[in-house]
Amino acid sequence: MAPSVSSKSSKKASSKESASTEAPAEQPAPTTAEPTPVVSVVSRVTRAGAPDLTEEPPFDDEFIEVQRQALVSERATYLRQSEVLQAEADSLTENREQGDTQFDEESGEGDGVAVERERDLALSQQALAAVEQIEAALERIEAGTYGICRVSGMRIPRARLEAIPWATERVEHKVGGFGRR
Repeated sequence: MAPSVSSKSSKKASSKESASTEAPAEQPAPTTAEPTPVVSVVSRVTRAGAPDLTEEPPFDDEFIEVQRQALVSERATYLRQSEVLQAEADSLTENREQGDTQFDEESGEGDGVAVERERDLALSQQALAAVEQIEAALERIEAGTYGICRVSGMRIPRARLEAIPWATERVEHKVGGFGRR
């Protein structure tokens, strides 16, 4: 049995020698191709029949004027809403006497008036925040920067501005939008 082991080892040695004498395979020459820029998949995806909104034409004066009127109207609506909610909250406070807090066993809750007042105040603050955004959009119209995404510098699609005239970002850059995943 010893001779068979030696014959196997000599076969292994001869196969190693033949492998080392073979010419190495030719390596392809490295190419110096330009790197391709990373493009968001979202910018290429459109629904069937929907226009490609990645490159919007400049807005005409008529569109800007319609947007200005919509913003002024929305600002007035939100200001009225804020004033009404603030007045409701104030009236709840005025109509209440110091000892009016009532706790009973059935409801398990305390002062419902205080809860309603806090809700009115929170909604009033939300309306005022919307007014601030609208006023900023009106300032952008005056500055000539209305409809420019503050993240990418690209035009915000016309349809988005028609839906939300005070929008400052394209959908893909909005927090929680398609581009943030």
